[in-house]
Amino acid sequence: MPSLYERLGGEAAVDAAVDIFYRKVLSDDRVNEFFDDVDIEKQAAKQKGFLTMVFCGPNNYTGKDMREGHKHLVARGLNDRHVDAIVELLGATLQELGVGDADIQEVAKIANSVRDDVLNR
Repeated sequence: MPSLYERLGGEAAVDAAVDIFYRKVLSDDRVNEFFDDVDIEKQAAKQKGFLTMVFCGPNNYTGKDMREGHKHLVARGLNDRHVDAIVELLGATLQELGVGDADIQEVAKIANSVRDDVLNR
């Protein structure tokens, strides 16, 4: 069976998804405050590498782990409500790109699997 990375469409699909996802994030008042001081191009590049890795594509991710990478955001108030919004926006992005429900659910499961690390619990 092809990997999730392959089913989603590989590098081009991950690139498109991350670009659309961050447009949604930056326009969403529930979460955009966490990106005020972020170089979004660098963030998108890191996210593309991370998602490629967790979707079982080539592993070129060199960023921090989830706990370390989000610790400063937890100190600013990041909580489950924000993670829920991010998962929702990611799902909406994939829907917009025509990804099937089963694959969207798998992506949501992956996102939720790191929730405790993201929230430093």
